[in-house]
Amino acid sequence: MTTAPNTADDSRAAQLLATFEREGHVRVRPAILQPAEPFLALSGEDIRRRMYLVTDLDGSELCLRPDLTIPAALDYLASDRAGKPAGFCYLGPVFRQNRRDGVGEFLQAGIESFGRDDKAAADAEMLALGIATTAHYGLAAPDIRMGDVGLFAALVAALGLPAAWKRRLTKDFNRKLLLVNDLDQLTLAGTNERPEYQGVLAALANSDPKGARALITDLLSIAGISTVGGRSVGEIADRFLEQAELGASAALPDESCAVIERFLAISGDPASAASELRCLADAAGLAMTPALDRFEERTRLFAARGIDTSRISFATAFGRGLDYYTGFVFELHDPERRATGQLVAGGRYDGLFARLGRTEPIPAVGLAAWIERLALLGGGR
Repeated sequence: MTTAPNTADDSRAAQLLATFEREGHVRVRPAILQPAEPFLALSGEDIRRRMYLVTDLDGSELCLRPDLTIPAALDYLASDRAGKPAGFCYLGPVFRQNRRDGVGEFLQAGIESFGRDDKAAADAEMLALGIATTAHYGLAAPDIRMGDVGLFAALVAALGLPAAWKRRLTKDFNRKLLLVNDLDQLTLAGTNERPEYQGVLAALANSDPKGARALITDLLSIAGISTVGGRSVGEIADRFLEQAELGASAALPDESCAVIERFLAISGDPASAASELRCLADAAGLAMTPALDRFEERTRLFAARGIDTSRISFATAFGRGLDYYTGFVFELHDPERRATGQLVAGGRYDGLFARLGRTEPIPAVGLAAWIERLALLGGGR
């Protein structure tokens, strides 16, 4: 495996971590070798395909950590601080296969903020710290790209869709090709344009879910299928059963699909986007006021932290490709394109801890910084 240069002792990176610590985030050092299952279940398909997987002597599947958010969350849950407000920061290597340049290891710094109920204020702090991170490397005015998964979830809820479609659309929000396919299927549901195996799907839709899942899992195992596109046999079975439930649903009215498409076309600075969203909600009779109020409150808190919100490029269709995000998401880029890809990125992921087995909800927001990319800017302190 070709690895990136070791910049763990880079003085600027060390100074950056010291800045995070001064803001109240305790430095942590999660283990490099991690259980693979949480990443396979919770990360986006891009990360799942690029993970380095190994099997231990007991047959358990492990991986080199592909990010640091899930390891930090697991360590937090195992600590006596679980459920209480806590902030952590880190600096260390993460590992993902990279077909473009062969580099499978790169250095990441980051912050995770768990348990804070003042969500809008925590979001604003995270964006401010992200901008402070690029400024630390000489870029005081990065391009700011932003979205909000929570707004899309609020739209889907307000449309009154069948439960299966709500889950499917929200889950596929970060996978644009799948989302387009979902919208196509919504217009075809209940028509004659069905797959050849529709009879099987219809039978499964009316069967015992537990028994149907066991049947599909057994059939896949007999066929020698273990994973497809990073999905486990269980996940493949769940997707097939979801397809059955979706196929049994009635077609979505054309006007509802049109509302979704209009929503996904909205972009601009946060203030203009909020105005368009309120007009859309009023025209379509959608109960989205609480979500829009939270959106505007967060924008006000951005401004209170000195962030020029007119420079923020917001788009309702913007997402980050990770399955665990549930709210505001952002990326910071170099306007001069000296570095390829995002320099800093993050967002809110309130649903992560429930998916890790925690029964009580725990709010969470964080960011990650790509140190090698930041170093290419050539500035800094």
